[in-house]
Amino acid sequence: MEADTSGIKDNQAGTQTKKNQDQDEGKSELRTSRRERGLEIVRRNVLWALGAGVVPIPGLDVLAVMAVELKMLRQLSQLYEVKFSEDLAKKLTGSLLTGLGSVGIGSAVGSSFIKMIPVLGTTLGLVTVPALAAALTHAMGKVFILHFETGGTLLNFEPEAVRTYFKQEFEQSKGEVPHLRRES
Repeated sequence: MEADTSGIKDNQAGTQTKKNQDQDEGKSELRTSRRERGLEIVRRNVLWALGAGVVPIPGLDVLAVMAVELKMLRQLSQLYEVKFSEDLAKKLTGSLLTGLGSVGIGSAVGSSFIKMIPVLGTTLGLVTVPALAAALTHAMGKVFILHFETGGTLLNFEPEAVRTYFKQEFEQSKGEVPHLRRES
């Protein structure tokens, strides 16, 4: 007489399927959680970029913003367990920024050096540089989160492939930055 083991097999298969579902949900929660932590890193660094943009010395504000962006990339790399290279990160961020074209770069540099004009230039520079710095930092952070979320690294990041997305994020970020300041 054979024992009916089909119920046991069904139960084992059901248990295995449940384990697989739980693992998939765990991975999904991990990705979501990690993405949320990445966005929080970006938000904090956007606030730092706003502060760096207020530095009253032309040129020094740009260097301070670049330092914030490198710090953000280092933090995102740590979060996504991606090897970080400062030299490579500098090249990639520079390449992304050149994707905005000469008008975009000229606006950022011009806004910094307008601070040399007494009173009016200083006032304009103190308004425009932080806003541009924050929008650039926000857009850059979003681009790298997307890249890291899909398994990318700094070594296989292709700025040319994401330039359109970066420009879109930059334009959108210009509208979001005032809201980020109010939320903090």
